[in-house]
Order: sequence, then structure tokens, then C-alpha cells
Amino acid sequence: MNKKIAFLIRDLNYGGAQRQLVTLAKGFAQRGLEVTVFYFYADGPLAKDLQESQIPAICLEKQGRWHLFSFFWRLIRNLRSIRPDVLHAYLGESNLMALFLKPLFPTTQIVWGIRESNTDPDLYGWVGRLLSQLECRLSRFADLIIVNSQAGQTYHVTQGYAADKMVVIPNGIDIDRFQPNPSLGTAFREKWNIPQDTILIGLVGRLAPMKDHPTFLQAASLLHQEQQDVRFVCIGTGPEEYAQELYQLTDELGLSETVIWTGGQADMPTAYNALNIAVSSSCYGEGFANAIGEAMACGVPCIVTDVGDSAWLVGNSAIVVPLQDPEALKTAMVDLIEKINRHECSFAPIRHRIVTQFSVPQLVQNTENVLLNLSHATSSY
Repeated sequence: MNKKIAFLIRDLNYGGAQRQLVTLAKGFAQRGLEVTVFYFYADGPLAKDLQESQIPAICLEKQGRWHLFSFFWRLIRNLRSIRPDVLHAYLGESNLMALFLKPLFPTTQIVWGIRESNTDPDLYGWVGRLLSQLECRLSRFADLIIVNSQAGQTYHVTQGYAADKMVVIPNGIDIDRFQPNPSLGTAFREKWNIPQDTILIGLVGRLAPMKDHPTFLQAASLLHQEQQDVRFVCIGTGPEEYAQELYQLTDELGLSETVIWTGGQADMPTAYNALNIAVSSSCYGEGFANAIGEAMACGVPCIVTDVGDSAWLVGNSAIVVPLQDPEALKTAMVDLIEKINRHECSFAPIRHRIVTQFSVPQLVQNTENVLLNLSHATSSY
């Protein structure tokens, strides 16, 4: 029997959790489940992706942090109209909101989605600390908690989350959309005036402290002092104040003509195929790094920091470096450039790991299994 699945998330902007929600919703719809997506704030570009797939995407028109009552009533009214069997929330605010709805919808299974590992709630002020404490204390009342990384599960259990409610399901990468295609990358390079014979090293991720762009920029500066035929690109968006800090650091390091800031990009397969090397310099909070999985699916060699499940995700196909160590990151870049120049980097084994272990069909099947059989959920997939 097909179930009605409703998703709840803060926004539909470009981001790892948002992309995974959209991917999962589309996968469920293709398998015949009735899917509806609710999101707090308007103008998210991924809403269009859902609409083009004929999946109802309902904006709850939240106007700000303290705009609560009409927003909450709008959510209740819409949920009553569809009566979902499962309400699957993504991330802290949405998780708590879904749980507060449980008394009103006693037959709806409440599923939490945790997408990070060791995030420090102090970074988000007193509201972040309060939400984190509430989520921890109330986690035992959720029917199921889906975590996208082993590191995330371990961390949250140590913080006091209900271990018996948790199941680990890694993210899924669209291997049909993300695949090697050098001709696509040529267009990206032409747009940004990057010669085809120039090594291009990229960091894909939102502009946020956890992604540790400063370490990436410092490593870029060290490398640029040794090699002039290397360019760097940062793809992603973030708060304007933090973005300005990063732009200023770029200037201070003498990289203004060497680093390109593209903002958000809708056509990510083109961007990945333009890269010679993809880097994840995250220093905390990373669970399953979508950007690295997508780059690997495109056959791009990767360098990652040993945070979250990144080392497990890349397996033996990438270089793993310590956190916040620009010198080690620079050395890894040099080593990988030398391998590329010796033609020792084949895309096939890099892509193979994603195809065989982290595809969208695996994500959809594993998630559907636990949602349709909540009482039989086990600890990991």
C-alpha cells in the first residue's frame, strides 16, 4: 500500500540538505508514492525543480524568526488537507516543528532528518543553543531519526539523542546527472577565462565557517607562490557579511586575480567537469559531503579533510588531510597535480565508488524501506 509522504524544511535554497530532500522526493514520486513538500521561506530556487517534476511544493510564507502563529496555522491546515502517513522533517527547526504537530496528527509518523555531525550550537547564539537542547531532550518522542553519516550518529548519541530511534542512510548521488563530460567543463572555463591547460582547483559549498574557506585560501596562497599556472574557484553562496570577510582575506593573500567567486550555480555538472581537483576543507559539522560525492561521480580527483564521513566516502580514491592545516592541504594539492600531469588519475575508479555504493536508487530504496516499516527499522544501512 502506497503511503502519503510529506517533507518539511526551512527553505529550498541551494544546499546539501535541500538538494537531498528534492532528490528523495522526486525518487519517491517516481515510485508512485504521494509526495508533498512544505517549506518555511519563499524564493528558494529548488522549488522550481519540484514543480517541474509535478511535486506539490507549498511555501508556508514565514516572514521571520518570530512569525509563528499564522505560519503554524497554515502548516496545520495544509497537513489536515492531505493527512500524510509520514512527516519527514529536515534539520533542527523543522524537526522540532514536526514533533510539536504530533498531538494534532497522532496517526502520522514523525521522522527527523539530521544532516550534520559535530556542529557547535554556540555558533548560532542563544537560539541555536536552545534549539539544540530541545532537539536532544525531545528526540525520544520522534518515531524515527534518519542520519546521513556514521559520524553524525556517533556524535548525536554522545550528546544524548535517542540511539534506538536512529538509522543511518547515506546520501544519494544522481549518477546520470553527474558524470564525466569534459566538453561541459570547457564552457565553464571559457565563461571565466580559464585556459584549458590551467589546473583549476575548486571548493564547492556554501559560504559558512564550517566549510573553512580560510584554510583553502591560505593553501591556495602557498601553492600560488610556487606555481603560477593554477587557478582556484569557490562555488556557493552565504551571508553577505561573511562573504565580504572572505573576499577581504582573498585580497590580503594576494589572490584577487587567482580566485574566482561564482556564487550559486544551477548547472553543477558543468562546474564539476571544469575542475581538475575538488577540495573539501570543512573543519566541523560535515556529515556526508554532497559536493565531494558529486565531484567523484564526475570523475574529479578529490582532497578532503578528515571530518564527518568524508574519509569513508572517498575510500582509497582521494587524499585525506588534517583539519585546518594549510600546509598539508597545499602539499596534497602539489601531489595530486603531479599525478594529473603524469596522467595517473583515471576517472573510472573515482566514479565507480559512487555508482556502486551511493546512487540515488539506493538512497530511495533504503529510505522507503524504513518509512514503510518504521517498527522494523535497524541501526544502519
